[in-house]
Amino acid sequence: MKKPYEHEPFDALSAAYEKMHERVVEGLYKATEKSGAVLHKLIDRAKHQAVELEELTEEDSAKVAGWLKRDWDEASNYLAETGHEIREWLGFETTLVESALLDRLLQVADKTTLGLMQLKEQSQRPYVYKTGEITGPGSLVCDQCGEILHFHKTGRIPPCPKCHGVLYRRRGRKAGAS
Repeated sequence: MKKPYEHEPFDALSAAYEKMHERVVEGLYKATEKSGAVLHKLIDRAKHQAVELEELTEEDSAKVAGWLKRDWDEASNYLAETGHEIREWLGFETTLVESALLDRLLQVADKTTLGLMQLKEQSQRPYVYKTGEITGPGSLVCDQCGEILHFHKTGRIPPCPKCHGVLYRRRGRKAGAS
């Protein structure tokens, strides 16, 4: 396997998450149909491409694809349940974020809200986010104390800085609903 990322392992997974996300967003932008099934196929394609290009191992590629599906499912559930824009789901002011990845996400997500809403049928309950996993931009709430962590870019989920809890939900999603 090539060593495309000369950083810590989680930095490498964060970079791989962004690369796979970029491939998915590009595919969604070009797709004529914007459905949950198409989105998941694009994520699977990006997963296989990362392995074929020797960017990731099978195991790491599967992890990153799972995290991408989780984050996209959460975004689509939020959009379907609230009707609000993706900017509100992120939970912070997006003008402060300088990220081409976020810009592409916002372009595709806001234009394809109806397609993303179809993802809701695939996932009705909120996902649990765990310390050590990678997540994309947005806000997570500690299940234990309610502390809010803001991710302005892709990154590793740390233990809660307030109570050292290790389980989170997306902001606006209720704990115990899963």
